[in-house]
Amino acid sequence: MPSVAQAAAPSVGQQEVVVSELLTGLDHPWSLAFLPDAAGALITEKPGNLRWWQPAAGLSDPIQGVPDVYARSQGGLLDVALAPDFKESRRVYLSYAEQGDDGKAGTAVGYGVLSSDHRTLKDFTVIFRQLPKLSTGSHFGSRLVFDNKGYLFIALGENNQRETAQDLDKHQGKVVRIYPDGRVPEDNPFVGNSKARPEIWSYGHRNQQGAALNPWLDQLWTNEHGPRGGDELNIPAAGKNYGWPLATHGINYSGLRIPEAKGTEVTGTEQPVYYWKVSPAISGMAFYDADRFPAWQHSVFIGALKEQALIRLTLDGVRVVNEERLLEDRDERIRDVRVGPDGYVYALTDASAGKLLKIGLKE
Repeated sequence: MPSVAQAAAPSVGQQEVVVSELLTGLDHPWSLAFLPDAAGALITEKPGNLRWWQPAAGLSDPIQGVPDVYARSQGGLLDVALAPDFKESRRVYLSYAEQGDDGKAGTAVGYGVLSSDHRTLKDFTVIFRQLPKLSTGSHFGSRLVFDNKGYLFIALGENNQRETAQDLDKHQGKVVRIYPDGRVPEDNPFVGNSKARPEIWSYGHRNQQGAALNPWLDQLWTNEHGPRGGDELNIPAAGKNYGWPLATHGINYSGLRIPEAKGTEVTGTEQPVYYWKVSPAISGMAFYDADRFPAWQHSVFIGALKEQALIRLTLDGVRVVNEERLLEDRDERIRDVRVGPDGYVYALTDASAGKLLKIGLKE
C-alpha cells in the first residue's frame, strides 16, 4: 500500500529555517539549472524567456535563440537542464509547449549551444515532439532528467485528455526515454510493438510537473497532479502502467467521480509511492544529497502551488516516513525546487513578479 499524506511533524531538531530573497521580478519562472564553476544559473520564464542569473551581476536580458513557445494557459517555456557533458558541449536542453498546424499544442524538447558570453543559444535543434498535439492549453508536464547511463527522461502530461494516458500510440501521459540526440534506445519496453510509440518508458500518468533522479537508489522519481485530490509520487519503471484515469485517489473538479475510474487500486496498474488525498498541486522536486544540512539528508523537496508551501518528505529507502511543510507563511506558489552546489535549497515562486529563494537551516 502507498503512504498517504499525514499531518506535518515539527522541524527536525527544531532548527530554524532561514529564507533569503535573491531575485524578484521574474515573469512566472518555471525552472532553474545551476551552471558549473559558480557561474550562476539559467532560469526559464513561462512566456518564453531564458535568463542568466549571477549573484553579483543580477539577471541578464533574455538569451537569444530560444524557440517560439505556445504561451497560453499552462503552456510556455518550461524546463531547463544542462547536458551531462555541458562543460565540453555547452548544450542546454529546454522543454516547451509548441503549437501545431491545427492550433492545438504539445510538449517539445530540444537543445542549443550556449555561447561563451551566455547571450545566445545557438543552433537550437528539436529532438522530441509529443504526438499527436492535443492540448488547448492544459497539462503539458514537463520535466527533463538525465540519468547516469546516458539517457534523457521526459515526464509529460496528458493534455487534459484523460483516456490518452492509456493509449500506447500516443505520447500523452507518458514518461519518455531517449538518447540526448533524440534516438530511441533499443531496450525501451515498447520497441518493436507496432501499436506503441517506441519512446515510451511508462504510461498512465496525468500531469507530471516534477521529476528528479534519486541519488541513493539511482532511480527516476516523478510527481504528478491529480484532479481534485490524488496528487502522486511515483517511481516509473519500464513498461509499467501508473493507472490514470482508471486508478486514482482523486475525483473530478465538479465533485463527481472520474468517469473512467474503476477505483483507487486496479489490477495491472501500479500504486504510487505516496499520495495526497487533498491536492497540494505539486510541482518541481529535488532530492537533498548535500552535506551542509545533515537534518535534511534523505529528504525530497517538492513545491506546492495551490497550498503555497515547500514540502519536505523524509525517506527510508522508497518509503515516506514523514512530511513537513515549509514556507507556508509566505503565501507564495512554489514552482521549482533545486539543491544548489553550496548545499542550500533554491526555489522559484510562480507569479508575475516571481522570486528566487535561497533556503537553509540556521547554523
